[in-house]
Amino acid sequence: MNQKDNWQINKKLIIRRGILVTYDILAMIVASAFALMLRYDFHYSEIEVRFIDNAWKYLPYNIVATLIIFYFFRLYHSLWAYAGITEMQNVIIACMLGSGAQLLGLQCLDWYMPRSYYFMYAGTFVMLILASRFIYRFIRMTKRLQRQRKACTNVMIVGAGNAGNMIIKEIVTSGKVQMKIKYIIDDDRNKWGSYIHGIKVVGGRQLIPVLSEKIDEIIIAMPAVKRSKVKEIIQVCRETKCEIKTLPGMYQMMNGDVMVEKLRKVEIEDLLGRETVEIDLEGVMKYVKNKVVLVTGGGGSIGSEICRQIVQYKPKQLIIVDIYENNAYDIQQELTEKYPELNLVVLIASVRNTARMNKIFATYLPDIVYHAAAHKHVPLMEASPNEAIKNNVLGTLKTVQAADKYGTKKFILISTDKAVNPTNIMGASKRMCEMIIQTYNNRSKTEFAAVRFGNVLGSNGSVVPLFKKQIEKGGPVKVTHPDIIRYFMTIPEAVSLVLQAGANAKGGEIFVLDMGEPVKILDLAENMIRLSGLEPYVDIDIEFTGLRPGEKLYEELLMAEEGLQGTEHELIHIGKPLAFDEEEFMAQIEELKKIVKMEPEAIRKTIQEIVPTYQPKNIGDL
Repeated sequence: MNQKDNWQINKKLIIRRGILVTYDILAMIVASAFALMLRYDFHYSEIEVRFIDNAWKYLPYNIVATLIIFYFFRLYHSLWAYAGITEMQNVIIACMLGSGAQLLGLQCLDWYMPRSYYFMYAGTFVMLILASRFIYRFIRMTKRLQRQRKACTNVMIVGAGNAGNMIIKEIVTSGKVQMKIKYIIDDDRNKWGSYIHGIKVVGGRQLIPVLSEKIDEIIIAMPAVKRSKVKEIIQVCRETKCEIKTLPGMYQMMNGDVMVEKLRKVEIEDLLGRETVEIDLEGVMKYVKNKVVLVTGGGGSIGSEICRQIVQYKPKQLIIVDIYENNAYDIQQELTEKYPELNLVVLIASVRNTARMNKIFATYLPDIVYHAAAHKHVPLMEASPNEAIKNNVLGTLKTVQAADKYGTKKFILISTDKAVNPTNIMGASKRMCEMIIQTYNNRSKTEFAAVRFGNVLGSNGSVVPLFKKQIEKGGPVKVTHPDIIRYFMTIPEAVSLVLQAGANAKGGEIFVLDMGEPVKILDLAENMIRLSGLEPYVDIDIEFTGLRPGEKLYEELLMAEEGLQGTEHELIHIGKPLAFDEEEFMAQIEELKKIVKMEPEAIRKTIQEIVPTYQPKNIGDL
């Protein structure tokens, strides 16, 4: 900003404050005269001359004392266009102190006034000063209301609690929010008929469809309510044609950060119908502080979120390894900007390269490794099975061997529910990775463990972004089978489980998250269409394409023989490791190394010999 601009800004401030000071001086004169006139019932001739003389003689002292008090109460510094309760309190206190100073001054000088004069002066002065400070805001609000009547969004608020109160207050008082609240809904009968900022709580959720014809947008302000209940409310709101928005979560309430701009559209995560898994990361992540942490596949959906959460706990050094330079670059830029003090190393490398992995481990000697690098797309791996083995199985083996060789303390493998009784190459490859982890845990000082979870909402290549793209194009939304079901979790939940496993792992465990009831993919597609403000089979068609190669109708999180063990967290379980001949398994892996180099067509038969639970969907696959 140049000198000319500064002068212009200062000039405006001086003019504005000068106007306020002039008004305040006039207010003192008017308040003095009005108080005397009021005392004598507006009969000027009856006022004693000595009272008029005393008022005029004391006026200069009154002006100086009052202006000093006003200055210390910042009555010439506040932005009165946004004045609220605090500013009003300051005005009243300053005026009362100024009136009190006048009383003391007149008494000390023996310039007496009628006793009622002081009360009348104080009351008149307070009203005049309040009017000067709040009249501008009143004019702004009047103009805003006029604009709202011309063009605004009609809104229904669901939730008459603290969050609802904050949202309603901002909409009612803000001059920038083009919304008009028509109704407030709450299931608490005790609130029915009451008013919040002049808006009536009309009743419970049963009224939402009835009143929605006059509504453009529904705001669900219930961040502290259980997800199962919020899901029920969303289901009711989906019967309307209104846009549905909600607050991100309870932390908004804790931070007092409930604002209109924080609202977001209702997402599919809101319809999972279970509580988000909460983990005491402060407690479990102490072991990360001042440690060297390495994340393979650190640029991917899961790997990048692991990095985001880890850096909050001040590791000594974070090493990101990824084969895809664009992914690695994106997470590098994000973390560098947010955490400039972070000791961050980003390396482009393939976990399939033995020499490269050994070099990385020898150079940085990581204490903790999170192994997220993998090929994960089921249909693509069915078409390229040898690549799945090279990357997932042999890549994991080489990373595990490097961790063992260079003294890594903990090694956490990211696995999948598709590793249970696999029907596809990707799942079978992940089961072999789990077996490698279990084998090396029994022969290494490193603590090896695996984390197994279901589908991750919003991750690269997952069904949700795919459905979103199909809806944006006008459909059809393609579902493989009307009865297919899947377990789902959010990316933060998946990563929380990974980090929890890192803290609790003693070696050899397979950690599993209790993800509640599985979700029917057809229901998921229909819900996403409705959340977009469209009607399934009317605005957007749903097409059934048939199960893809290697795909099954349902996924399992544990093999029947694995069983479950509890942990300190009620939603996290440990699968008991299955026994197998480790020497024979490692010999089979060595043979597999040679076989995949020849790019055989019949690799599935070899894999089935290694993983007996692997049952390809089609016999011809063998």
